[in-house]
Amino acid sequence: MYGDLANKLVLEAKRTQQLNSRNNQRHSLPMYHEELVQKILKEVSQLKKNSEYLKEQQQIGLMDDKVSKCQYFVTLLCMERNKRCLLAYQRVRSDILDAISWENNGLDMTSDLATTEQDTSDLSHQEEDYLKEYSDLLTDLKSGELADIDLSGSLTPPSDVFIDVRVLKDAGEIQTEYGAFNLIKDSQFFVRQSDVERLIKQGYLQKI
Repeated sequence: MYGDLANKLVLEAKRTQQLNSRNNQRHSLPMYHEELVQKILKEVSQLKKNSEYLKEQQQIGLMDDKVSKCQYFVTLLCMERNKRCLLAYQRVRSDILDAISWENNGLDMTSDLATTEQDTSDLSHQEEDYLKEYSDLLTDLKSGELADIDLSGSLTPPSDVFIDVRVLKDAGEIQTEYGAFNLIKDSQFFVRQSDVERLIKQGYLQKI
């Protein structure tokens, strides 16, 4: 039945939202449903052809006026609903890609850690391009006139300026205002919270 595939896509989008709401420390995306999206696009194309045919039949008077109008209206509704479901699915994923970019952009550490942890094999080609271009945009923004402002920092004032942290996994050397730290697994540091907030979110450090 028309609309069943789009309903599956909406359910997948809801699952993705629920997964990320539970895992508030790090955002991630499941694999992009390329096959399902292509089937829905094909269905939209078929619905468009059906609507054009019904409109032609109505114009030349080969169908009962009330029946053809009803069929035409339902066909348009199905087509529009499919489009809205596709847009909703893409919006959920793009919002999460935005969050991933903010979480991982502008880290003052080795370049291999500055890259996002999202598995790009789960993204569509268009999403890969979007993630790269959005991250580049953030980099340009943070390296410009607003370079002295931590735009990705937490909006909640910290309860403690300095905190004790434990290193959960090796992260190499990071540079802070108070010097360099070599983050080796199981080592502990007393650092300014604002310098390590992002590392805590990404799972490299644990507040103790």
